[in-house]
Amino acid sequence: MSGKTRPFRLGLTGSIGMGKSTTAAMFAAEGVPVWDADAAVHRLYAAGGPAAQALAPLFPTAIVEGAVDRSALKAIIAADPTALPRLEAVVHPLVTADRADFLTVHADAPLVLLDIPLLFETGAEAQMDATLVVSAPPEVQRARVLARPGMTPEQLQIILDRQMPDAEKRARATYVIETVTLEATARAVQELIRKLEAQDA
Repeated sequence: MSGKTRPFRLGLTGSIGMGKSTTAAMFAAEGVPVWDADAAVHRLYAAGGPAAQALAPLFPTAIVEGAVDRSALKAIIAADPTALPRLEAVVHPLVTADRADFLTVHADAPLVLLDIPLLFETGAEAQMDATLVVSAPPEVQRARVLARPGMTPEQLQIILDRQMPDAEKRARATYVIETVTLEATARAVQELIRKLEAQDA
């Protein structure tokens, strides 16, 4: 990848329970810098964070001890149809800036992984060089999610109804990794890294 002026950007996504976080950690273990959109939001929402400061005038009851209280914010969004667009107008540019900072820091890396849950839904795939979807059979997905504390079948269905169907994500992806076993997933990650580095050398 010596001829590259910037890293190869691989966008990672996958529905709930498909093993996205585990797969991202495997890329990190192979030395690939990973940017996590959810982690970026947590940083921005933390006490004194840019989003907490920017959201305070809009949603004062959602700010507790200088940080965004996500449950309070969720309640506000549920009660007020105008809240979500106003929230996104503040948070999305901050998340984009956080990602840009990450890319600047890792400008010399041959490959970076951008873990974005709503990769296709937000159109972020247009800024990627390739996309990767992690997937597993529905029964495996269901078992993983229902094993989480407090999760119910009804809650799972609500989440699935909100997400782009797995089949559509797979159809749109450049690459798909099946995450049924850790060993097979790790091999697939290693093979994909080698493939991307070889084709872009």
